[in-house]
Amino acid sequence: MSGEAPVPTGVVAVVGFPNAGKSTLINRLTATRRAVVHETPGVTRDRTEALCEWRNRAFVLVDTGGVDPGDDSPMQAAVAEQARMAVEEADVVLLVIDAAAGLAAGDEEIAQILRRSGRPVIVVANKVDDARREAAALELHSLGLGDPIAVSALHGRNTGDLLDAIVDRLDDAGAQARPPGAEEEIAVAILGRPNVGKSSLLNAILGRPRVIVSDTPGTTRDAVDTVFVRAGTTFRLIDTAGLRRKRKHRQGIEYYSEVRALQAADRADVALVLIDASEGVTEGDLAVADQARRASCATLVVLSKWDIAEVDIDDVRDRLAGKLRQRPALVTTSALTGRNVDRLLDAVEELFGRYSSRVGTGELNRLLQEITSRREPPRHGRRRLNLLYGTQVSTRPPRFRIVVNDRGLVTRDYAYFVENQLRARLGLEGCPVVIDFVSRS
Repeated sequence: MSGEAPVPTGVVAVVGFPNAGKSTLINRLTATRRAVVHETPGVTRDRTEALCEWRNRAFVLVDTGGVDPGDDSPMQAAVAEQARMAVEEADVVLLVIDAAAGLAAGDEEIAQILRRSGRPVIVVANKVDDARREAAALELHSLGLGDPIAVSALHGRNTGDLLDAIVDRLDDAGAQARPPGAEEEIAVAILGRPNVGKSSLLNAILGRPRVIVSDTPGTTRDAVDTVFVRAGTTFRLIDTAGLRRKRKHRQGIEYYSEVRALQAADRADVALVLIDASEGVTEGDLAVADQARRASCATLVVLSKWDIAEVDIDDVRDRLAGKLRQRPALVTTSALTGRNVDRLLDAVEELFGRYSSRVGTGELNRLLQEITSRREPPRHGRRRLNLLYGTQVSTRPPRFRIVVNDRGLVTRDYAYFVENQLRARLGLEGCPVVIDFVSRS
């Protein structure tokens, strides 16, 4: 496609039995690897969203966890509730069934739920890899939800026909455009070790159970996006899987979940680094903060579970100041009591403003003169480093180009000094500050 991207109109929920191939289908339709796919049933638990474009029409696909009516576990109940909420918010629903396995009792129950919802439903007979398996799709007529569309999400067979049907149903349903707001929104990635309270914090911000919360570490597996508007400001909140410090602990599903978490940091403006206040600062927390720095997003440290805190805030602040290069601010929260949730969002907005700020060339050069007068630049033999002039070349993150007499005279220690001085004098605490020292030619 060429030209400006179309505004998303319509929401399509993708539901079905565990391991029917829902996430594989979404990856195929969106031509991405956005959803985590694994041969183990039940990988997807929360709702995740992905943008799909077809026939110059954009819409949102919502992946959901597999619904198994015969499973009465608490986790399955939470997964089923997320799927039910996705159906309520959707314009069209795709019921994905493993045609190779045939109809199961659970498929009949899901079909009944969808009929009661009143939403337009497209039955997708998945895993029909060739024409010889077409007959397996015919059995799905018995669900009473219309003609099934036989596809192979793995091989891409008939997915164009499915996309045509989706767009036609969206047109029939009169799906309305979502508020664009993409350029104004603040992307916020919620990062942290497993079980530090990331999903609980997100739900506290939203005031509703948008993501599944469990005492079991590793509940969140995808990076879950939720758009949230507060007092005219749009936030895109991204809940992520827990990040482990040691690579050897990352296996199978956890490995791919962590990849999604790191990708979420890459597309975020602000990273909330959650630290469990009942445990204190660990090396794993510092490693998470370093991942945020590497992703070039602004950082805010959040002491979660403050209602059961076992640490002294001044001790935490001192340790972080000595370890984290970006000098991030610290906010205490409690998802249980709602403590400081509004203050946290205020801090995110303020930090984003600094992350997006620009300083004039005149002011920047006055600052550089003050910086060099405070600490004499390094020298080698008779030659001394001279900061000739500087300019800000970009924002998000703030990036500066400083022209010097000889790039070879810039020491690592002095470069850090200039970076920290600019951060302090321009109010960029918590922001990555990128400086390119360039020799005068």
